[in-house]
Amino acid sequence: MRIEQTRDLDTCRALRRTVFIEEQNVPEAEEWDGRDGEALHLLAWDGERPVGTARILLLGETGKIGRVCVLQEARGTGVGVALIRAALDVLRGQSGVTQAKLGSQTHAIGFYAKLGFTVVGEEYDDAGIPHRDMVRGV
Repeated sequence: MRIEQTRDLDTCRALRRTVFIEEQNVPEAEEWDGRDGEALHLLAWDGERPVGTARILLLGETGKIGRVCVLQEARGTGVGVALIRAALDVLRGQSGVTQAKLGSQTHAIGFYAKLGFTVVGEEYDDAGIPHRDMVRGV
């Protein structure tokens, strides 16, 4: 498996369509929020096949990691962990960024906690799915 920064938005969006829109029933209007053009994007590859993606928005001192998804058949293989670690590496290379933030689906809080993230704030609804914000230093 390899993770790389990419400008291949078509592949990133295809993965997000599969996981978020088709599998999790996120409305298209909510998934395509118009911010992809300003974001940094990561792609995870299993051989020649893309299996996961994440995007990073730079917001002052905070890097927001979002749209993290892994195809169902690749879950549990370390792809998600590798994507988050790669996103943190990218953030470490950004001048002035001191914190990483993400919105975790509540069922995934334990996954992100193992990667050093801490829950902040109250639970909220995002596209019909309960979420909590989480942060950690970079």
